[in-house]
Amino acid sequence: MSIEATLAEKGITLPDAPAPAANYVPFVKSGNLIFVSGQISADENGLIKGKLGDGMSVEDGAAAARRCGLSLIAQLKAAIGDLDGVKRVVKLTGFVNSTPDFTDQPKVINGCSDLMVEVFGDAGRHARAAVSAPSLPLGVAVEIEAIFEVA
Repeated sequence: MSIEATLAEKGITLPDAPAPAANYVPFVKSGNLIFVSGQISADENGLIKGKLGDGMSVEDGAAAARRCGLSLIAQLKAAIGDLDGVKRVVKLTGFVNSTPDFTDQPKVINGCSDLMVEVFGDAGRHARAAVSAPSLPLGVAVEIEAIFEVA
């Protein structure tokens, strides 16, 4: 089944690929790798802001991370056109806006990791880092960058 068919079957709609907010490009292709710049948590209502460990639940953080994942896939589609050209998700690096005592960063970034496996199957399994940050751009809850291998 094609990736587009998988998205449709699962009721997953990709957002438009977000424009860069500063002096950088949304993705770089180097050989058969696509490096996608960090995507911040946002949905159709705007930015998803908050700090994990201070009024924002792990479930809310995981939902924000999933939204980052949708933007990552949207940028990937903008880079290569046909998502069937994805050989694998190589690595995710997730940043969680959290208090110093918050320790569930991996559970938050699972929102994106689970999406990658849901969309790409075994090719969606990846290496990963999930780290805390005392703040993120514009006060968002999560930012995630990715590396994809393409055909």
